Amino acid sequence: MLPESEITRVLVVTAHPDDADFGAAGSVALFADKGVEVTYLLVTDGDAGGNDRSLDHSGMAELRRAEQAAAAKCVGVTDLRSLGRADGTVVPSLDLRRDIARVIRQVRPELVITHHPERNYEFIAPSHPDHRAVGGATLDAVYPDARNPYAFPELVEEEGLEAWTVREVWLMGGPTRNHWVDITPVVDRKLAALQSHASQVGHIEGFAEIVRDRFAAWARQAGFPDGHYAEGFQVVNTT
Repeated sequence: MLPESEITRVLVVTAHPDDADFGAAGSVALFADKGVEVTYLLVTDGDAGGNDRSLDHSGMAELRRAEQAAAAKCVGVTDLRSLGRADGTVVPSLDLRRDIARVIRQVRPELVITHHPERNYEFIAPSHPDHRAVGGATLDAVYPDARNPYAFPELVEEEGLEAWTVREVWLMGGPTRNHWVDITPVVDRKLAALQSHASQVGHIEGFAEIVRDRFAAWARQAGFPDGHYAEGFQVVNTT
């Protein structure tokens, strides 16, 4: 794995507001506390989220952008970017690959965190079609697009964005995890970030206990002591 001492910039690419917080907010908080620069790139603004129709799509998008900004603040992230795609319609197109490759070249991260592109049959929630599409497009943007100076030449010729090689990718929500992060010191900040998404989780009775139970179970799976919490990822070496 990439040594932590060599990680100075992290890009988290997700489909919707709250995805980063469910999958990686604890790890993000730990990175931010060490001075690592973390950027969130959201492919959609979550305009089709929520559990009622009191807001139209634009109103929901505005609300969820505000919720994500509040959640990001809980874990030390201030650089938030959005591609503004329509929630529920994302496909791993060339246009999406180009737009993600653009941000990779702008941010120049050593590590990218994104969705697993495969369906998880053990736990279906992370396998939203948008998640899988974003995960696949992000992996393609990492390899080969962002590092290939001949891919999307307009990024160099018109925007001055030279090729960049991401050294490692962590995949969230997949069926195979091979890296566990002990998030015990920051679990309360992860929970605060998640609770910032009131439009998505405010109606769930006992939400805090559900979150703690889930990530405590992952800590046990990882072999951490009782009373610990963990996030799990599949690590992809891209070099």
